[in-house]
Amino acid sequence: MPEAPLPPVVVIGLDSITGLQTARILAAHGVPVFGIAQDPAHFCCRTRVCERILQADLGSATLIPVLVELASELDACAVLYPCSDEAVLVLSEHREELRALYHLALPEADVVRMLMDKVAFLRFAAEQGLPIPETFILQNRADAERVAGELGYPCILKPPMKSARWQRHTKMKAYKVEDARTFLELYERCSDWADLLIVQQWIPGTDGKLFSCNCYFSAEGKPLVTFIARKIRQWPPETGTSCLGQEVRNDEVLRESLALFERVGYHGLGYLEMKQDENTGRHYIIEPNIGRPTGRSAIAEAGGVELLYTMYCELTGALLPQKREQHYGGVKWIYWRNDIRSAWHYWRKGEVTLRQVLSSWHGKKACAVFSLRDPMPFLADLWNSFRKLVSAAR
Repeated sequence: MPEAPLPPVVVIGLDSITGLQTARILAAHGVPVFGIAQDPAHFCCRTRVCERILQADLGSATLIPVLVELASELDACAVLYPCSDEAVLVLSEHREELRALYHLALPEADVVRMLMDKVAFLRFAAEQGLPIPETFILQNRADAERVAGELGYPCILKPPMKSARWQRHTKMKAYKVEDARTFLELYERCSDWADLLIVQQWIPGTDGKLFSCNCYFSAEGKPLVTFIARKIRQWPPETGTSCLGQEVRNDEVLRESLALFERVGYHGLGYLEMKQDENTGRHYIIEPNIGRPTGRSAIAEAGGVELLYTMYCELTGALLPQKREQHYGGVKWIYWRNDIRSAWHYWRKGEVTLRQVLSSWHGKKACAVFSLRDPMPFLADLWNSFRKLVSAAR
């Protein structure tokens, strides 16, 4: 008898590097992949690994009818891989409608809300004695003026969540502020972009002091996979998103990550970022990301740890993959376009030499966009960059 076809996956947020990587990783295992994108013209949607790409608003309940209709066309119950915070929230809020149609790995709804809302998480972390930087919550101008005199500088100003409302005004996920005057000016500019803002102590250290743990917890709350990595560079510098990372060993980050997710009865893909103070050596929690792959999930697969495929196997009842243990081979992950920009920034400031930049690119790497087997997303991204350069030069 012919083997039954593998259950498909639906990547929600294909129009992102995270979505593209997720689709490629699962397709490489022979899994049929369907994509949903808010912007089907995005360069990541030029991939050829998807059976079909649908359009939907990923941050609203209008996503649900699209999923319901797609489920009626599939021969098996598919696994959902949301690739944005907004999509995770929508799926969590409508989980009962989707339960009979899809496999979905998420903790209880109240845990999702607490871990995704930075204010709620910071309050939880303070109650539990977790290592977080000194933090203030700003609800109005009076709060900002009071805090301005209490802060140590530099500090970080950011929203509770990088919502669509915030992203209409800026691509930055946080701002580094050097003094009280700049802090108040920035607060005045950003205060309408979110209902409230968060300001935190800046932890001294370079991009290389930022560590992360990607993990997957089973429905029984057991960690089936963990993978530790660090940033080497990010874009924009200091407050941006990783563009060059490397797997490393950091047992303290691993312990804190496991302790946090076990404490809340976690299920699903999890991620915790921590920064090590270069003066004291102490690690501080920067933020968790939950319910979805991250940009650096692909570094685990490159390092021989099948993070995303483990989730697929557990949810579909297949045998778990054997490759679930990290061996710390030092594999790297790179998004070339942004890392060249970041390296150029640090080189111009005299913080790295050309030799150091070239050395940082040495070794086995997973590429965020470039793929010989699936070249169109890379070429489309390159073309978009070229068009922007030409436009800026006019």
